[in-house]
Amino acid sequence: MKFSHFDEEGRAKMVDVTGKPSTEREAVAEGSIFMAPETIQLVRSKAIPKGDVVTVARTAGIMAAKKTWELVPMCHPLNITSVDVDISVGEDRMSIKGRVRSVGQTGVEMEALTAVSVAALTIYDMCKAVDKRMIISDILLVEKRGGKSGEFRRNPGSRNIDK
Repeated sequence: MKFSHFDEEGRAKMVDVTGKPSTEREAVAEGSIFMAPETIQLVRSKAIPKGDVVTVARTAGIMAAKKTWELVPMCHPLNITSVDVDISVGEDRMSIKGRVRSVGQTGVEMEALTAVSVAALTIYDMCKAVDKRMIISDILLVEKRGGKSGEFRRNPGSRNIDK
């Protein structure tokens, strides 16, 4: 198997996308952070001492998507055209969905995953003073469109790696 991120001598390299055509790209990722019902209630009532958890986490996720190339070594800097981070508060968890769009030569899967990951980390950071038992879980790519590999859509509810 030939790996695209290594040169002939086995050294790490960034993939050259110069010759690839620009296409519309979109990726959706999601994840969860489980927490105590008491913590959920504090989030709902905006009584967490650090502030409005949902608003701050949404903003953090958007900022993170735009900086993915600075965090993940082989990612390209992208001209992102849209980032949406949706956070819903359930009974025992907060669910996060990140959607990233661009027109470019490479996909935005990593940006969507980074948005969800950093939003979850921000929720943890904001709530850790009242609940250190939180669990960040199931961060995964749900769907992606555009580019040479085409469309990918995970079966609804599927949390495994089977095709």
